[in-house]
Amino acid sequence: MSNDNKKLAIIGLGYVGLPLAIEFGKVFKTIGFDLNKSRIEELLNGNDATLEVESFELKEKTKLSFSNNIEDIKDCNFYIITVPTPIDKNKKPDLNPLIRASRDIGRLLKKNDIVIYESTVYPGATEEICVPILEENSNLIFNQDFYCGYSPERINPGDKNHRLSSIIKVTSGSDEKTSKKVDELYKKIITAGTHNAGSIKIAEAAKVIENTQRDVNIALINELSVIFNILDIDTESVLKAAGTKWNFLPFRPGLVGGHCIGVDPYYLTHKAIEIGYRPEIILAGRQINDRMGFYIAHQVYSLMEKQSISVAGSRVLIMGLTFKENCPDLRNTRVMDLVSELKSFDCHVDIYDPLVNKDDSNNEHGIIPILKPKRKTYDAIVLAVAHDEFKSIPIDKIKEFGKDNHIIYDIKYLFKSGQTDGRL
Repeated sequence: MSNDNKKLAIIGLGYVGLPLAIEFGKVFKTIGFDLNKSRIEELLNGNDATLEVESFELKEKTKLSFSNNIEDIKDCNFYIITVPTPIDKNKKPDLNPLIRASRDIGRLLKKNDIVIYESTVYPGATEEICVPILEENSNLIFNQDFYCGYSPERINPGDKNHRLSSIIKVTSGSDEKTSKKVDELYKKIITAGTHNAGSIKIAEAAKVIENTQRDVNIALINELSVIFNILDIDTESVLKAAGTKWNFLPFRPGLVGGHCIGVDPYYLTHKAIEIGYRPEIILAGRQINDRMGFYIAHQVYSLMEKQSISVAGSRVLIMGLTFKENCPDLRNTRVMDLVSELKSFDCHVDIYDPLVNKDDSNNEHGIIPILKPKRKTYDAIVLAVAHDEFKSIPIDKIKEFGKDNHIIYDIKYLFKSGQTDGRL
Protein backbone atom coordinates (compact mmCIF):
# COMPACT_ATOMS: atom_id res chain seq x y z
CA MET A 1 0.00 0.00 0.00
CA SER A 2 1.52 3.33 -1.03
CA ASN A 3 1.66 6.36 1.24
CA ASP A 4 -1.11 7.98 -0.79
CA ASN A 5 -3.42 5.02 -0.18
CA LYS A 6 -2.82 4.91 3.56
CA LYS A 7 -5.35 6.81 5.62
CA LEU A 8 -4.85 6.93 9.37
CA ALA A 9 -7.19 7.73 12.26
CA ILE A 10 -5.65 8.59 15.63
CA ILE A 11 -8.23 7.89 18.34
CA GLY A 12 -7.74 10.13 21.37
CA LEU A 13 -5.90 13.45 21.14
CA GLY A 14 -4.27 13.83 24.53
CA TYR A 15 -0.60 13.83 25.47
CA VAL A 16 0.02 10.72 23.37
CA GLY A 17 -2.39 11.00 20.45
CA LEU A 18 -1.81 14.61 19.43
CA PRO A 19 1.98 14.44 18.89
CA LEU A 20 1.42 11.18 17.02
CA ALA A 21 -1.22 12.76 14.78
CA ILE A 22 1.07 15.72 14.06
CA GLU A 23 3.95 13.48 12.95
CA PHE A 24 1.83 11.07 10.90
CA GLY A 25 0.05 14.06 9.33
CA LYS A 26 3.34 15.10 7.76
CA VAL A 27 3.46 11.85 5.76
CA PHE A 28 -0.01 10.30 5.46
CA LYS A 29 -3.60 11.45 5.24
CA THR A 30 -4.43 11.52 8.93
CA ILE A 31 -7.53 12.35 10.97
CA GLY A 32 -7.15 13.13 14.64
CA PHE A 33 -10.35 11.98 16.33
CA ASP A 34 -11.55 12.84 19.82
CA LEU A 35 -15.04 12.66 21.33
CA ASN A 36 -14.40 15.92 23.19
CA LYS A 37 -15.83 18.65 20.96
CA SER A 38 -14.12 21.47 22.87
CA ARG A 39 -10.76 19.71 22.45
CA ILE A 40 -11.28 19.59 18.68
CA GLU A 41 -12.29 23.26 18.58
CA GLU A 42 -9.20 24.15 20.62
CA LEU A 43 -6.91 22.32 18.19
CA LEU A 44 -8.61 23.81 15.14
CA ASN A 45 -7.89 27.23 16.65
CA GLY A 46 -4.21 26.34 16.91
CA ASN A 47 -4.07 25.81 20.68
CA ASP A 48 -2.99 22.80 22.72
CA ALA A 49 -3.77 22.84 26.45
CA THR A 50 -1.31 19.99 27.10
CA LEU A 51 1.56 22.20 25.83
CA GLU A 52 2.99 19.20 23.97
CA VAL A 53 2.51 20.77 20.52
CA GLU A 54 3.33 24.31 19.46
CA SER A 55 0.71 26.51 17.81
CA PHE A 56 2.63 26.68 14.53
CA GLU A 57 2.60 22.87 14.29
CA LEU A 58 -1.19 22.89 14.43
CA LYS A 59 -1.49 25.65 11.86
CA GLU A 60 1.00 24.30 9.33
CA LYS A 61 -0.54 22.90 6.17
CA THR A 62 -0.20 19.13 6.46
CA LYS A 63 -2.27 16.06 5.61
CA LEU A 64 -3.81 16.26 9.07
CA SER A 65 -7.39 17.15 9.99
CA PHE A 66 -9.36 16.95 13.24
CA SER A 67 -12.88 15.73 13.98
CA ASN A 68 -15.21 14.60 16.74
CA ASN A 69 -17.59 12.98 14.22
CA ILE A 70 -16.87 9.26 14.02
CA GLU A 71 -18.34 9.11 10.51
CA ASP A 72 -15.32 11.11 9.33
CA ILE A 73 -12.94 8.23 10.06
CA LYS A 74 -14.91 5.35 8.54
CA ASP A 75 -12.80 5.36 5.36
CA CYS A 76 -9.48 4.95 7.18
CA ASN A 77 -7.49 1.73 6.89
CA PHE A 78 -5.25 2.20 9.93
CA TYR A 79 -6.81 2.97 13.33
CA ILE A 80 -4.38 3.90 16.12
CA ILE A 81 -5.96 3.94 19.58
CA THR A 82 -4.31 6.15 22.18
CA VAL A 83 -7.00 6.50 24.84
CA PRO A 84 -6.02 6.58 28.55
CA THR A 85 -5.84 3.44 30.66
CA PRO A 86 -6.15 4.61 34.28
CA ILE A 87 -6.77 2.70 37.50
CA ASP A 88 -9.94 2.85 39.58
CA LYS A 89 -10.27 3.76 43.27
CA ASN A 90 -9.35 0.19 44.20
CA LYS A 91 -6.15 0.44 42.11
CA LYS A 92 -7.49 -2.00 39.53
CA PRO A 93 -7.09 -1.46 35.76
CA ASP A 94 -9.89 0.64 34.30
CA LEU A 95 -10.18 -0.54 30.71
CA ASN A 96 -13.48 1.23 30.01
CA PRO A 97 -11.98 3.90 27.69
CA LEU A 98 -10.18 1.15 25.76
CA ILE A 99 -13.31 -1.00 25.58
CA ARG A 100 -15.43 1.94 24.33
CA ALA A 101 -12.84 2.86 21.69
CA SER A 102 -12.60 -0.77 20.52
CA ARG A 103 -16.38 -0.96 20.27
CA ASP A 104 -16.57 2.25 18.24
CA ILE A 105 -13.78 1.24 15.87
CA GLY A 106 -15.17 -2.28 15.54
CA ARG A 107 -18.33 -0.83 14.00
CA LEU A 108 -16.21 0.86 11.32
CA LEU A 109 -13.85 -1.97 10.45
CA LYS A 110 -13.52 -3.20 6.88
CA LYS A 111 -11.59 -6.07 5.41
CA ASN A 112 -7.79 -5.70 5.66
CA ASP A 113 -7.98 -2.80 8.14
CA ILE A 114 -5.32 -2.69 10.87
CA VAL A 115 -6.02 -1.54 14.43
CA ILE A 116 -2.95 -0.49 16.42
CA TYR A 117 -3.08 0.05 20.17
CA GLU A 118 -0.71 2.41 21.99
CA SER A 119 -2.48 2.52 25.36
CA THR A 120 -0.59 0.88 28.23
CA VAL A 121 -2.11 -2.46 29.23
CA TYR A 122 -1.08 -5.70 30.92
CA PRO A 123 0.38 -8.50 28.73
CA GLY A 124 -2.43 -10.20 26.83
CA ALA A 125 -5.02 -7.43 27.07
CA THR A 126 -5.01 -6.51 23.37
CA GLU A 127 -5.79 -10.03 22.19
CA GLU A 128 -7.88 -11.12 25.19
CA ILE A 129 -10.00 -7.99 25.70
CA CYS A 130 -9.86 -5.75 22.63
CA VAL A 131 -9.84 -8.24 19.76
CA PRO A 132 -13.09 -10.02 20.78
CA ILE A 133 -14.81 -6.61 20.96
CA LEU A 134 -13.54 -5.73 17.48
CA GLU A 135 -14.77 -9.07 16.13
CA GLU A 136 -18.18 -8.80 17.78
CA ASN A 137 -18.85 -5.28 16.50
CA SER A 138 -17.46 -5.77 13.00
CA ASN A 139 -18.63 -9.31 12.24
CA LEU A 140 -15.14 -9.85 10.86
CA ILE A 141 -12.61 -12.53 11.73
CA PHE A 142 -9.36 -11.57 13.45
CA ASN A 143 -6.18 -12.32 11.47
CA GLN A 144 -8.27 -13.20 8.47
CA ASP A 145 -10.39 -10.12 7.75
CA PHE A 146 -8.66 -7.54 9.97
CA TYR A 147 -5.41 -7.36 11.93
CA CYS A 148 -3.97 -5.75 15.03
CA GLY A 149 -0.73 -4.22 16.19
CA TYR A 150 0.63 -2.87 19.43
CA SER A 151 3.18 -0.07 19.70
CA PRO A 152 3.42 1.26 23.26
CA GLU A 153 3.59 5.00 23.76
CA ARG A 154 6.77 6.45 25.24
CA ILE A 155 5.78 10.10 25.49
CA ASN A 156 7.35 11.96 28.41
CA PRO A 157 5.02 14.93 29.09
CA GLY A 158 6.79 18.27 29.38
CA ASP A 159 10.09 16.88 28.04
CA LYS A 160 11.25 19.06 25.15
CA ASN A 161 14.41 17.02 24.56
CA HIS A 162 12.93 13.55 24.16
CA ARG A 163 10.22 13.97 21.56
CA LEU A 164 8.17 11.32 19.78
CA SER A 165 10.39 11.03 16.70
CA SER A 166 13.62 10.87 18.73
CA ILE A 167 12.57 7.94 20.94
CA ILE A 168 13.01 4.37 19.64
CA LYS A 169 9.56 2.87 19.02
CA VAL A 170 8.66 -0.70 19.94
CA THR A 171 6.32 -2.24 17.35
CA SER A 172 4.47 -5.52 16.95
CA GLY A 173 1.70 -7.18 14.97
CA SER A 174 -0.78 -10.02 15.23
CA ASP A 175 1.00 -11.99 12.51
CA GLU A 176 4.34 -11.69 10.74
CA LYS A 177 3.00 -9.73 7.78
CA THR A 178 1.11 -7.27 9.97
CA SER A 179 4.11 -6.87 12.26
CA LYS A 180 6.19 -5.81 9.29
CA LYS A 181 3.51 -3.37 8.09
CA VAL A 182 3.21 -1.77 11.52
CA ASP A 183 6.97 -1.46 11.81
CA GLU A 184 7.28 0.12 8.38
CA LEU A 185 4.48 2.56 9.23
CA TYR A 186 6.25 3.90 12.31
CA LYS A 187 9.61 4.02 10.57
CA LYS A 188 8.17 6.79 8.41
CA ILE A 189 8.02 9.14 11.42
CA ILE A 190 10.47 7.78 14.02
CA THR A 191 13.96 9.04 13.18
CA ALA A 192 15.45 7.18 16.15
CA GLY A 193 14.37 3.87 14.61
CA THR A 194 12.11 1.04 15.72
CA HIS A 195 12.40 -2.25 17.57
CA ASN A 196 10.12 -4.93 16.17
CA ALA A 197 9.07 -7.18 19.08
CA GLY A 198 8.34 -10.85 18.53
CA SER A 199 4.68 -10.58 19.51
CA ILE A 200 2.01 -8.22 20.81
CA LYS A 201 2.39 -9.71 24.30
CA ILE A 202 6.12 -9.01 24.31
CA ALA A 203 5.50 -5.38 23.32
CA GLU A 204 2.81 -5.02 26.01
CA ALA A 205 5.10 -6.49 28.65
CA ALA A 206 8.04 -4.32 27.59
CA LYS A 207 5.99 -1.20 28.08
CA VAL A 208 4.53 -2.09 31.44
CA ILE A 209 7.93 -3.00 32.96
CA GLU A 210 9.61 0.24 31.81
CA ASN A 211 7.70 2.28 34.37
CA THR A 212 7.53 -0.54 36.91
CA GLN A 213 11.33 -0.58 37.00
CA ARG A 214 11.43 3.19 37.58
CA ASP A 215 8.73 2.95 40.24
CA VAL A 216 10.61 0.32 42.23
CA ASN A 217 13.87 2.27 42.03
CA ILE A 218 12.23 5.49 43.19
CA ALA A 219 10.54 3.59 46.02
CA LEU A 220 13.94 2.42 47.21
CA ILE A 221 15.26 5.99 47.24
CA ASN A 222 12.09 7.20 48.99
CA GLU A 223 12.58 4.60 51.71
CA LEU A 224 16.24 5.57 52.05
CA SER A 225 15.26 9.23 52.40
CA VAL A 226 12.95 8.32 55.29
CA ILE A 227 15.78 6.45 57.00
CA PHE A 228 18.26 9.28 56.43
CA ASN A 229 15.81 11.84 57.80
CA ILE A 230 15.55 9.81 61.00
CA LEU A 231 19.35 9.67 61.14
CA ASP A 232 19.54 13.44 60.48
CA ILE A 233 21.54 12.90 57.26
CA ASP A 234 20.92 14.99 54.15
CA THR A 235 19.65 12.63 51.45
CA GLU A 236 20.84 14.72 48.51
CA SER A 237 24.38 14.78 49.89
CA VAL A 238 24.31 11.00 50.25
CA LEU A 239 23.06 10.57 46.66
CA LYS A 240 25.74 12.92 45.33
CA ALA A 241 28.44 10.95 47.13
CA ALA A 242 27.09 7.58 45.98
CA GLY A 243 26.64 8.97 42.47
CA THR A 244 30.39 9.29 42.01
CA LYS A 245 30.44 5.57 41.25
CA TRP A 246 29.92 4.95 37.53
CA ASN A 247 27.11 2.41 37.90
CA PHE A 248 25.04 4.10 40.61
CA LEU A 249 21.55 4.85 39.27
CA PRO A 250 20.65 8.58 39.62
CA PHE A 251 17.14 8.33 41.06
CA ARG A 252 15.75 10.98 43.44
CA PRO A 253 13.05 10.75 46.12
CA GLY A 254 9.69 12.41 45.61
CA LEU A 255 5.99 12.08 44.89
CA VAL A 256 5.29 9.46 42.22
CA GLY A 257 2.12 10.12 40.24
CA GLY A 258 1.00 10.67 36.69
CA HIS A 259 -0.54 8.40 34.10
CA CYS A 260 2.44 6.04 33.81
CA ILE A 261 4.78 5.38 36.74
CA GLY A 262 2.05 5.59 39.35
CA VAL A 263 -0.34 3.43 37.32
CA ASP A 264 1.47 0.90 35.12
CA PRO A 265 2.75 -1.33 37.97
CA TYR A 266 -0.86 -1.98 39.01
CA TYR A 267 -1.60 -3.31 35.51
CA LEU A 268 1.24 -5.80 35.80
CA THR A 269 0.40 -6.85 39.35
CA HIS A 270 -3.27 -7.26 38.38
CA LYS A 271 -2.32 -9.76 35.67
CA ALA A 272 0.20 -11.51 37.94
CA ILE A 273 -2.40 -12.03 40.68
CA GLU A 274 -4.92 -13.18 38.06
CA ILE A 275 -2.57 -16.01 37.04
CA GLY A 276 -1.87 -16.99 40.64
CA TYR A 277 1.33 -15.11 41.49
CA ARG A 278 1.45 -12.32 44.05
CA PRO A 279 4.36 -9.97 43.28
CA GLU A 280 6.07 -8.73 46.41
CA ILE A 281 8.69 -6.18 45.34
CA ILE A 282 6.42 -4.35 42.89
CA LEU A 283 3.55 -4.00 45.38
CA ALA A 284 5.93 -3.01 48.18
CA GLY A 285 7.34 -0.28 45.96
CA ARG A 286 3.86 0.97 45.15
CA GLN A 287 2.91 1.07 48.84
CA ILE A 288 6.01 3.13 49.69
CA ASN A 289 5.44 5.61 46.86
CA ASP A 290 1.71 5.89 47.48
CA ARG A 291 2.23 7.00 51.08
CA MET A 292 4.94 9.61 50.46
CA GLY A 293 2.46 12.50 50.35
CA PHE A 294 1.21 11.56 53.81
CA TYR A 295 4.77 11.18 55.09
CA ILE A 296 5.71 14.65 53.83
CA ALA A 297 2.62 16.18 55.45
CA HIS A 298 3.70 14.76 58.81
CA GLN A 299 7.24 16.08 58.26
CA VAL A 300 5.77 19.54 57.70
CA TYR A 301 3.63 19.12 60.83
CA SER A 302 6.71 18.24 62.92
CA LEU A 303 8.74 21.17 61.59
CA MET A 304 5.92 23.58 62.38
CA GLU A 305 5.68 22.27 65.94
CA LYS A 306 9.45 22.67 66.40
CA GLN A 307 9.09 26.29 65.28
CA SER A 308 6.25 26.76 67.80
CA ILE A 309 3.76 27.33 64.98
CA SER A 310 0.20 26.26 65.73
CA VAL A 311 -0.72 23.72 63.04
CA ALA A 312 -4.49 23.89 63.50
CA GLY A 313 -5.78 26.94 61.67
CA SER A 314 -2.42 27.59 59.97
CA ARG A 315 -2.07 28.73 56.36
CA VAL A 316 0.02 26.53 54.08
CA LEU A 317 1.18 27.36 50.56
CA ILE A 318 1.91 24.47 48.20
CA MET A 319 3.87 25.48 45.11
CA GLY A 320 2.96 23.05 42.34
CA LEU A 321 -0.01 20.76 41.71
CA THR A 322 0.86 18.86 38.53
CA PHE A 323 2.32 15.37 38.70
CA LYS A 324 5.66 16.56 37.28
CA GLU A 325 7.60 19.68 36.36
CA ASN A 326 6.94 21.96 33.36
CA CYS A 327 3.73 20.15 32.48
CA PRO A 328 0.05 21.02 33.10
CA ASP A 329 -0.93 17.36 33.52
CA LEU A 330 -2.97 16.73 36.68
CA ARG A 331 -3.66 13.03 36.16
CA ASN A 332 -3.01 11.02 39.31
CA THR A 333 -1.00 13.83 40.90
CA ARG A 334 0.15 12.74 44.35
CA VAL A 335 0.34 16.35 45.52
CA MET A 336 -3.33 15.77 46.35
CA ASP A 337 -2.30 13.28 49.08
CA LEU A 338 -0.27 16.05 50.68
CA VAL A 339 -3.17 18.50 50.39
CA SER A 340 -5.64 16.01 51.87
CA GLU A 341 -3.44 15.18 54.86
CA LEU A 342 -2.66 18.82 55.64
CA LYS A 343 -6.37 19.63 55.54
CA SER A 344 -6.95 16.80 58.00
CA PHE A 345 -4.68 18.75 60.37
CA ASP A 346 -7.11 21.68 60.01
CA CYS A 347 -4.67 23.65 57.85
CA HIS A 348 -5.93 26.15 55.28
CA VAL A 349 -4.14 25.16 52.06
CA ASP A 350 -3.51 27.39 49.04
CA ILE A 351 -2.20 25.93 45.79
CA TYR A 352 -0.06 28.01 43.44
CA ASP A 353 0.66 26.54 40.01
CA PRO A 354 0.72 28.89 36.99
CA LEU A 355 0.76 25.94 34.57
CA VAL A 356 -2.56 24.53 35.71
CA ASN A 357 -5.88 25.22 34.02
CA LYS A 358 -8.19 26.32 36.83
CA ASP A 359 -11.27 24.68 35.32
CA ASP A 360 -9.41 21.37 34.99
CA SER A 361 -8.15 21.44 38.58
CA ASN A 362 -11.60 22.37 39.87
CA ASN A 363 -13.35 19.66 37.87
CA GLU A 364 -10.79 16.97 38.67
CA HIS A 365 -9.80 17.78 42.24
CA GLY A 366 -12.17 20.48 43.49
CA ILE A 367 -9.31 22.94 43.79
CA ILE A 368 -8.95 26.41 42.29
CA PRO A 369 -5.28 27.52 42.42
CA ILE A 370 -4.57 31.05 43.56
CA LEU A 371 -3.35 33.62 41.03
CA LYS A 372 -0.31 34.59 43.09
CA PRO A 373 0.85 34.12 46.70
CA LYS A 374 0.61 37.13 48.98
CA ARG A 375 3.51 38.36 51.09
CA LYS A 376 3.69 37.54 54.81
CA THR A 377 0.70 35.19 54.62
CA TYR A 378 1.84 31.62 55.22
CA ASP A 379 2.97 29.59 58.20
CA ALA A 380 4.41 26.88 55.95
CA ILE A 381 5.52 26.76 52.31
CA VAL A 382 5.95 23.45 50.50
CA LEU A 383 7.92 23.34 47.23
CA ALA A 384 6.16 20.37 45.61
CA VAL A 385 6.93 20.58 41.87
CA ALA A 386 10.16 21.70 40.20
CA HIS A 387 8.72 23.96 37.50
CA ASP A 388 11.37 26.09 35.80
CA GLU A 389 9.31 29.10 36.81
CA PHE A 390 9.74 28.16 40.47
CA LYS A 391 13.46 27.49 40.04
CA SER A 392 13.88 31.05 38.78
CA ILE A 393 12.47 32.53 42.02
CA PRO A 394 15.24 33.28 44.57
CA ILE A 395 14.78 31.67 47.98
CA ASP A 396 14.56 35.12 49.60
CA LYS A 397 11.54 35.95 47.42
CA ILE A 398 9.85 32.69 48.38
CA LYS A 399 10.51 33.43 52.06
CA GLU A 400 8.64 36.70 51.62
CA PHE A 401 5.43 34.69 51.17
CA GLY A 402 5.83 33.47 54.75
CA LYS A 403 4.96 35.13 58.02
CA ASP A 404 7.74 36.28 60.33
CA ASN A 405 7.78 32.77 61.76
CA HIS A 406 7.35 30.13 59.07
CA ILE A 407 8.91 26.96 57.67
CA ILE A 408 9.81 25.93 54.12
CA TYR A 409 9.84 22.27 53.03
CA ASP A 410 11.60 21.44 49.76
CA ILE A 411 10.46 18.17 48.18
CA LYS A 412 12.32 18.65 44.89
CA TYR A 413 15.72 19.96 46.02
CA LEU A 414 15.12 23.33 44.40
CA PHE A 415 17.51 24.89 46.90
CA LYS A 416 20.73 23.90 48.65
CA SER A 417 20.82 22.13 51.97
CA GLY A 418 20.40 24.64 54.80
CA GLN A 419 18.42 27.15 52.75
CA THR A 420 15.13 25.52 53.75
CA ASP A 421 13.88 24.01 56.98
CA GLY A 422 13.35 20.51 55.67
CA ARG A 423 13.43 18.35 52.54
CA LEU A 424 13.26 14.75 51.45
